[in-house]
Amino acid sequence: MALPSLQSAKYELTLPSTGEKVEYRPFLVKEEKKLLIAQQDNKPETILKAVEDIVDACTFGKLNAKSLPIFDLEYVFVNLRAKSIGETSKVSVLCPDDKKTRVEIEIDLTKVVCENTEGHSNKIELTDDVGIVMNYPKTSTMDGVDTTDQESAFKIIRNCVGQVYDAENVYEKNDMDVKELDEFLDSLTHAQFEKVQKFFETSPKVRYRTKVKNPVTGVESDHVIEGLNNFF
Repeated sequence: MALPSLQSAKYELTLPSTGEKVEYRPFLVKEEKKLLIAQQDNKPETILKAVEDIVDACTFGKLNAKSLPIFDLEYVFVNLRAKSIGETSKVSVLCPDDKKTRVEIEIDLTKVVCENTEGHSNKIELTDDVGIVMNYPKTSTMDGVDTTDQESAFKIIRNCVGQVYDAENVYEKNDMDVKELDEFLDSLTHAQFEKVQKFFETSPKVRYRTKVKNPVTGVESDHVIEGLNNFF
């Protein structure tokens, strides 16, 4: 005898990167198990894999988590978590005024937003005629990359180049030789390379803004919470 099937509620969100409407459902027990295992393991790669699997499943296969900009992935996951486990979450934060006292605060996940920096663009003009069009980092961009050293940071930049253009041509990333692209990036001046770095610094960020009161000093400070682990 077949048991009855359970129907999940459906919700809708808007992807920050494209404005596309995406339908999703809350976690099921099988997905929450993945989260609990990832929390116990407490390894960044395990947590990320669990988040990717859950986003893929809970958006009915419409999204491929590995192909999403990281800020999209974070935003989708926060919405999923809010509808699945609860709209609030407790996190431990470092008080900004003395940078040593930690306090536990409760955050409202429904007020987590994806913030854009005014003037940000993925099109970087290097000269009057030459420029780069950048892709936002994805989890697939970071695969096999150690983010702790300068050489790896350069690899991330290379991985995110989508196009190089001049007055006459547009050169697609898939048509570029890796060595040739490395040589192109190596030829940038300091000022031009700073423009590329600014793209990453000003990219959209998933954030929660709040105030934190230090119980030791009594000082209340503005505080910004960001990063997937803080919303996990």
